[in-house]
Amino acid sequence: MTGVPASAADGSSRAPATQPEAAQPAQAAQSAQAEVIAAEPVGATAVADVEGAAVGNVPGTAGEQEAARPPRGAKIAAAAVNQASVWNIANFLTMLRLILVPGFVALMLADGGYDPAWRSFAWAAFAIAMITDLFDGHLARTYNLVTDFGKIADPIADKAIMGAALICLSSLGDLPWWVTIVILGRELGITLLRFLVIRYGVIPASRGGKLKTLTQGIAVGMYVLALTGWLATLRFWVMGAAVVLTVATGLDYVRQAIVLRRQGIAERKAASEETRA
Repeated sequence: MTGVPASAADGSSRAPATQPEAAQPAQAAQSAQAEVIAAEPVGATAVADVEGAAVGNVPGTAGEQEAARPPRGAKIAAAAVNQASVWNIANFLTMLRLILVPGFVALMLADGGYDPAWRSFAWAAFAIAMITDLFDGHLARTYNLVTDFGKIADPIADKAIMGAALICLSSLGDLPWWVTIVILGRELGITLLRFLVIRYGVIPASRGGKLKTLTQGIAVGMYVLALTGWLATLRFWVMGAAVVLTVATGLDYVRQAIVLRRQGIAERKAASEETRA
């Protein structure tokens, strides 16, 4: 027993102690590897999510195009909403004015056209039509009730009631035909002019045009009534003022149309030159 070297004795006695120390690095490596394996799906998922988010935010990708694409039937639904918006109070007043036109003519020409009672009823129909003309446009602009139907029907209704009244008065001999021709010729001519220059812009309604409309309505209304005495003389001067305003505002609209057309042509020419350059 005394012949055993001290180094050998030390080695045999330390062997059990050094074996766990050698196993510790292996266990640490295994645990680290397990942690990496366990963390790998999370990292891959995070990377995939980041990549997916990045791809989804790229303009023009299939995901964004699919999201931006309107749902099926959206256009049909929008058209249905627009169609439903036609039935509003502003368009109702416009249609009422159109319906009043034949009724006004029937009342105006009833019993030969010279009965004061029937003329009074005709004046009431004419007055209602003119009042609705004041309110339908205001309601449409204030409450966002402007529709394509209203844009077309409103000017037609205005000219229909005014034209019917002027033609009836001239046919009964109460108003000279040249007055009817001047007023109706101006109204139809300006309407046609608006359509001709609409590609260059819109001619806005002026204060003179609104005053003309008001004066015409008052003058024609006074002629519809069977007035006598100084009221008959007064309506003559009111109609004279209406004719003057009709001609003056018509010439002003022609001037505006010419200026608008020149500006539109100049702008198109400048745009074409910039495109070529």
